[in-house]
Amino acid sequence: MLKVGLTGGIASGKSFVGEALAGYGCLLIQADELGHAVLAPGGEAYEPVVEEFGREILTGDGTIDRRALAARVFADPRRLERLNALVHPAVFRREDASLAAFAAAHPEGIAVVEAAILIETGSYSRFDKLILVTCAEQQQVERALRREGAVETDIRARISRQMPLAEKRKYADFVIDTSGEKESTLRQTRAVYEALRRIQS
Repeated sequence: MLKVGLTGGIASGKSFVGEALAGYGCLLIQADELGHAVLAPGGEAYEPVVEEFGREILTGDGTIDRRALAARVFADPRRLERLNALVHPAVFRREDASLAAFAAAHPEGIAVVEAAILIETGSYSRFDKLILVTCAEQQQVERALRREGAVETDIRARISRQMPLAEKRKYADFVIDTSGEKESTLRQTRAVYEALRRIQS
């Protein structure tokens, strides 16, 4: 099985590319979805995170308010590091379980893990190949603003904390530019998929 990392900045088009790869038969694991699952009541990181950051981050029904949690950590690198230390190991365990099951059933398959900060955390080294999805920063902002509750200053702050695109390119085996029409992105994605298949065969 070929393990592929799929990364890029906020609203760069990672999910669109990931879903296209899934359409070609790749396993797609979205780290953000796993993050939601481990922070849900009963999830592995729920109790440790509530204990660390206080019950003020909970909504009326006892779920973690991710916005309230983000507000507490993103301005403080040490608190963000602490949150990641509580969440990432649980996410990695779920990832590894899915990858192992897929490898057993599809030893010739391609598994894709989509995550925003694969390079920043160093976890890119867990993968055989790395795909970087890019677009202009202004496009990232415009796309992110379409999301419910998005605030431009928050979006720009998140972008500024991520590794510069030029630096990320040094780590990538493939780069997909999503700044054009969707058809262009899909053509590039198909070409990357075919290259991955050649590597795997």
